[in-house]
Amino acid sequence: ARRASLTPRSAARTAPEDEHSMAPPLPAKEATLFKAIVKHYELKSYKKGLRAADQVLKKFPEHGETIAMKGLLLNCMEKKEEAYDLVRKGIKLDIKSQVCWHVYGLLYRSDREYAQAIKCYRGALRHEPDNVKILRDLSMLQIQLRLLPGFLETRQKLLTMKPTNRMHWFTFAVALHLVG
Repeated sequence: ARRASLTPRSAARTAPEDEHSMAPPLPAKEATLFKAIVKHYELKSYKKGLRAADQVLKKFPEHGETIAMKGLLLNCMEKKEEAYDLVRKGIKLDIKSQVCWHVYGLLYRSDREYAQAIKCYRGALRHEPDNVKILRDLSMLQIQLRLLPGFLETRQKLLTMKPTNRMHWFTFAVALHLVG
């Protein structure tokens, strides 16, 4: 199965744009470790990802995005209850984080609770409306649940963001055809 890539907001934060954010940005070393967590998730090296997450959490035990990513890694290791608890804790600590909301959606999607996953993806999009990966994940669930008007809207947004991508043109045409 294809894994969704997550971009840590804290690793690429600019000061004026994110003043409203609840969590302070991670220092360079920990930001690099966070990127490694994401990379380990994508490569299915879950134990290595957990070790990296624990290193970050040792210095920053209240970092919501890292806690959420640790939950996602545990979910992949079949520790569902602990995973959901950690992701919920991550969201409580950093409610304005698109990473936390995206991870929560990935958890629900892995449990085939697609309606809940869509709500979480929409929560992530409230904080980062132009995130292509989240929009793509959202559109996949919308078509799976036959939410055609929403699918059309999402694909149109992706097309306007990246008009040179042929796949966006193709999927937008399919969405138009399905809507009628």
